[in-house]
Amino acid sequence: MAMFRSLVRSFHSTPARLNTVLHPPNPKDYVAGMKLWRNLTIFVAAPSIVLCMINAYLGEKEHMEHLEEHRPEFIPYEHLRIRKKRFPWGDGNHSLFHNPKVNPLPEGYED
Repeated sequence: MAMFRSLVRSFHSTPARLNTVLHPPNPKDYVAGMKLWRNLTIFVAAPSIVLCMINAYLGEKEHMEHLEEHRPEFIPYEHLRIRKKRFPWGDGNHSLFHNPKVNPLPEGYED
């Protein structure tokens, strides 16, 4: 009997739910929420992104200064920097995004 009542209740409440889907509320009702999210974007999200960018830049700058002073020693491991085929650009030994400060060639660092 309880299952029958719930079925009847859901059947009778269906048109009311369809009415809200077919006729959404007035857009003027959303103005407060729109202003809230605009203000959150301008005053919270944008400054957070800027602070994260500054933090990343300063951290990378510090890392590069440390790397210039203390570059890791080159150890010619056999399983690293294997060249079975030449690269199709340049002299064939440098990778596409080669950085001579941090990327050694199979023989060692360039400088």
